[in-house]
Amino acid sequence: MRLAAPAALIDINRLPGLDGISLEREGLVIGALARHEALESSSLVARHAPLISQAMPYVGHRAIRTRGTLGGSIALADPAAELPACLLGIDAVIRVAGRGIQREIPAVKFFRGIYTTDLAQGEIVTAVVVPPIRLPWRSRFDELARRHGDYALVGLAAHCRVEGGVIKEARLAFCGVGPTPLRPLHAELALSASRPGADSFAHAGRALDADLDPPGDVHGSPALRRHLARVLLARSIAALTSEVKP
Repeated sequence: MRLAAPAALIDINRLPGLDGISLEREGLVIGALARHEALESSSLVARHAPLISQAMPYVGHRAIRTRGTLGGSIALADPAAELPACLLGIDAVIRVAGRGIQREIPAVKFFRGIYTTDLAQGEIVTAVVVPPIRLPWRSRFDELARRHGDYALVGLAAHCRVEGGVIKEARLAFCGVGPTPLRPLHAELALSASRPGADSFAHAGRALDADLDPPGDVHGSPALRRHLARVLLARSIAALTSEVKP
């Protein structure tokens, strides 16, 4: 999109060991060069990072997913992208490396602004670590866009601990409503220990309004995006509290 004018482009596609998907002691480790298509079809991702698995069909179109990579998406840090919100929702860690340096950056600290991350000059993303997910945690991704494959007007990555139809703990991450993926902390607190129903949705919706200050553009006004965020929240919470399986 001509937002950057680098002096040189370095093709890292042939670097070995950056496209793997493996279950390690620390969790599910996904290499930065893992293609979107590989994430979408991986049984390991479906089992150990279901939020990412559910989000992949929303990422562009299939032709894009055969070339796009996990590392590319999160290093670009588009505020409307699905994967940054997913990583924030599941408290993932991004591994980066530079000359003589290796770091692990929590997702909450990695995304710093529009197309801006915590990557220093000379560093690249090498992998993402998804911590182990255990019952009764459940995940759901949903988004609203003008057409399938378009950038999301609003997207929601929801990761909740549900016991007996009650949300005991909620981790929500929205995309498309700010300069970075955003966790609505007031709405998360409002949902904790609440039973699904009109009253709880209304309470969480009011709390969500306090969390969000979405931008407006030619695709949608701030009021529209705020309304769509409440719609996605209601849909996701209803689905998570009624599903039998995580």
